[in-house]
Formats: sequence, structure tokens, C-alpha cells
Amino acid sequence: MTALLAEPAADAPPKPKLWRPRRVLVTPAALEWEHGRAMAARAEALGIETVRLKANRLAGLSGPDPRRAYVEAKSTLAVVVAPPAKRRLQPIPPSADWRLDLAEGCPAHCQYCYLAGSLAGPPVTRAYANLPEILDGLGTYLGTGAVTSRSDARRHEGTTFEASCYTDPLAIEHLTGSLAAAIRHVGRLEAEAQLRFTTKFDAVGPLLDLPHRRRTRIRISVNAAPLVRFEGGTAALPARFAAARRMARAGYRVGLTVAPIMPVEGWEAAYAALLDGAAAALGDLPEADLTVELITHRFTPGSKEVLTGWYPGSDLEMDEAARARKRTKFGSLKYVYAPETMRAMRAFFECEIARRLPAARILYWT
Repeated sequence: MTALLAEPAADAPPKPKLWRPRRVLVTPAALEWEHGRAMAARAEALGIETVRLKANRLAGLSGPDPRRAYVEAKSTLAVVVAPPAKRRLQPIPPSADWRLDLAEGCPAHCQYCYLAGSLAGPPVTRAYANLPEILDGLGTYLGTGAVTSRSDARRHEGTTFEASCYTDPLAIEHLTGSLAAAIRHVGRLEAEAQLRFTTKFDAVGPLLDLPHRRRTRIRISVNAAPLVRFEGGTAALPARFAAARRMARAGYRVGLTVAPIMPVEGWEAAYAALLDGAAAALGDLPEADLTVELITHRFTPGSKEVLTGWYPGSDLEMDEAARARKRTKFGSLKYVYAPETMRAMRAFFECEIARRLPAARILYWT
């Protein structure tokens, strides 16, 4: 089922926001793969400086000025080969059974970026040329996992693969083609499975007619209007909602990722307005099978250090004294909101989502 209802010509969306890197670096190993050569060809066709490296190591990306290194890295796409460790899928609760990395790094400029402190070195976006090798390995994971494969509430989703843990795959799709390839591949799997990805971008046109078999769920990442200013380089909220609507009408399952939730002044009214926008865009589309994921803001000492280096003038609140301390299952420290604040926000969202989007399923709160 690839097109439930065609969009009328009068509703043709505006030109989507597309990232244009200043340069594309391609390793020799990446050029051994047809997918890698295709990415290099796309960049060259767009007139982007494309450098074929002589070695497989990315060198010279760091420097004494972290801000300058950040700017250079954020304007660079590297086409590389994912090592064997990247091809061994890892659990990714509470989102999905398994993490499926099509790339690593993101071209957006979100001042709360969850990748800060998680990825080593300058934030170059790396796209994987050996995508066929990555996708061919999915079959060994079917029927396994601890989030949807064994959950009574979500077992109908089949084995789930999360493609946006370390990247926004739609943000780079016009250069990589990797997301479309993954959608086709999951659609062909013999066992029930679902590909999931989250995005702050809106260039969904090339995905609409793919043979997805309703096995892909796009979740648009959204936030209250006062907080969107922290999301540099991304599509505007109305464009994200419009993209989600187009995908739902093309038969895809759709979700909202409300993140990162912050109790700023007037947050109840701001988030109520956000949910009103979601209801207007998606509330009349039962075929969307709408889900909601609710993620509050948190940070670690390491991520705060990285983010303040990247965005020295940011007024994003990261005050340890105003937060509660929490240990992860690995023993590392993170700062979250106080329990009473978390309870108040959770109660608000559960109530208002039920009122505005009664058909939506809340998958988790964290």
C-alpha cells in the first residue's frame, strides 16, 4: 500500500530545506562500493567540492579552536565504510529493538544536541558506503530484541530497527539515498519488521512512492514554538507537520517525537499549541497509526562541556543546581528535572494528548 490518497496539485508543498555541505570527503574503501560511488556522484552533480582521499583515515579535522573545528565539521560529509563493530546491532530501548546506523552525525545545529559527548571528535557527518552489507545483516536479528519483539503492547510492530539514533537520515537523504534503500529492504523482509526514523526535516518527496508495505514509521521531532530557536538549520514546524501528513497519506505509519521537553515559562500553553498543530495536521488521518514519544531534556557533564564550546552564546538552561542527579545503568551521571516537575509535565502531556489526539498511542515517557 504505497498511496492511500493522492495529494492534490493545489497542496504541492514548498521546496524542502536541503543541507548543502561545503565539501564531501570520500575514502578509497568507500569507492569500492557502488553505494559509495553513487554518493560521490550525487555530490559532484550538485557542484559540491568532492575530495577523493588517498587514505581511509579522516585526518586534519581537529584544531586548537573548538568553535572553528565545529564549523568546519558541520559543513563536511564524509563517505566511509562502517567497521564490523558498527554492523553488530545494539539494543536501543525504549525506542526499538535494535539500532541500525545508516550514518553517524547530523548537519543540524541543535543547541541541546544529544550527540554531543556521545560521538568522539569533531561532528563530521559520516555516511556508510557499505550499506548493502549493513542491510544484509538484519535477517539474523528478526524475532529478537526486548522492546517490541517481546512486548505484548508493541509486538504487532514486529522486530523494530531504529535508524536515527546517531543521525537524522532524512537530512542527508538527497546525498546518500540510504534511507530509501533501507525502506525498500525492510519492506522485503520475510518476517514482520519495522524501520523507524526521527527527523526535523521535510524532504519526503522521494520516499512517497516507495514499496514500504507500511513497515516504516516516520516520526517528526517537534517542540514548543519558544524552543524551536534552539534547532538551527532545520525545517520549520509547519513544514515538518506537512511532511508527516504527506507520508501518512502515502501509507506510512507516523509518529511524533516531542523532544526535548522543557518547563520554560508558559510551557503548558506552548505545548498545548504544539499539540493543536499536530491535531490539525494528523488528527483526521486514522491510517497514520499515530504514536507519540515524550523525551525530557537532560544533559551530562561531558555533553555540557561540548555544547558550551560549540554554542558559547547559547541561553539553553543547563544549571546543575536546578536539576536532579541520576545515574544511568552504566553508572554515568546525568542531570534531569526534579521529580515533581517530571510528574507535572507527564500528567499534562498524558491528559492533553488524550484530549487532542485520542487515537494516538503514547509509547513512552523519559
